[in-house]
Amino acid sequence: MQDAVSLLQAVADPVRWTVLQQLAGNPSCVCNLQEHLPIAANLLSYHLKVLRDAGLVTTRRRGRWIDYALAEDAMDRLRAALPGIASAPPVQS
Repeated sequence: MQDAVSLLQAVADPVRWTVLQQLAGNPSCVCNLQEHLPIAANLLSYHLKVLRDAGLVTTRRRGRWIDYALAEDAMDRLRAALPGIASAPPVQS
């Protein structure tokens, strides 16, 4: 249960939620993420670290840039963290 709470705490911040929304579409470098988030670079780095530590975001070095992507299992882990959702059938779009 504590893992679920920690995971939900990681995404409860509006900045981190926005980062996840941006990464759900495509991997991105910090410079692209900053275009959508009007916060200082060091604050964005902090939020990305929280998401990385929660295992929701992965990184890949590309030269001097670091690309961030949504972890493959991020959606499944978030779904499983919600009470009653883990046993419910998947939602069809």
